[in-house]
Amino acid sequence: MWGIVPAAGRGSRIQPLAFSKELLPVGSRLRDGVERPCAVSEYVVERMIRAGADKICFVIAPGKSDIVEYYGSGYGPAPIAYVVQPRPEGLCDALFRALPLIAPDEPVLVGLPDTVWFPDDGLARLPADGLSFLLFPVERPELFDAVVLDGDAVREIQVKQANPASSWVWGAFKLTGRILAELHALWRARHCRDEYIGTLVNAWLAAGGRAIGLRAGTAYVDTGTLHGYRAAMALLGAEDAGQDAGQASGRRLSLGHPKGDEAKGNEARPVP
Repeated sequence: MWGIVPAAGRGSRIQPLAFSKELLPVGSRLRDGVERPCAVSEYVVERMIRAGADKICFVIAPGKSDIVEYYGSGYGPAPIAYVVQPRPEGLCDALFRALPLIAPDEPVLVGLPDTVWFPDDGLARLPADGLSFLLFPVERPELFDAVVLDGDAVREIQVKQANPASSWVWGAFKLTGRILAELHALWRARHCRDEYIGTLVNAWLAAGGRAIGLRAGTAYVDTGTLHGYRAAMALLGAEDAGQDAGQASGRRLSLGHPKGDEAKGNEARPVP
């Protein structure tokens, strides 16, 4: 199973930084029993591996060599591959850069590297086949991609739409290599104009595709702004202190350390 981590964005909302936004220190991890700062992207990588991903692909911009230096050839038990998105042309373009690596019958996990969310086994709850979205409740869904459901079937994804019809937004998703290829073919047929995965999925649904949404998320934070960064630190601090962090039973990362190391949103709304 592949895990795709789109990490080619500029991170303009939280600049200036002296490093890629995906390496922003958020919380901590344990290495050989010693607590160390944790890069925010480690959270999604760890969750992918927990869900069964045995290979990780980072999609990076040409200037993001620091991500390669940090992660090196692997993370814990999972080897890491890197593909380059030459220009920042949106999430769809970034995901399809990884398509040549993926077999049609292979499951694929997709998660955003500047987010922290719970439960940390959320990706493992998604079904093995088809296209499925892990959904989270947020206070301001208009800032995200709100998912409108009919039962558990996705009816529409409302991309950063004012007054969306749902307060549940997608934070990660799972699909097969075959469906990823179908989405790519549709994207090309639509002249590659879809920047967001939501608009492309809407067209795929209209053409007869089917996706489901799983409302299993309890807390979701986008660390791409200072407000989101502070919210993530508060969420992790509450969890470490044993408080009710959105009913999350997560843990500090203790999976391992990036081999590249020398030894080595804005809103969050926990469910009451």
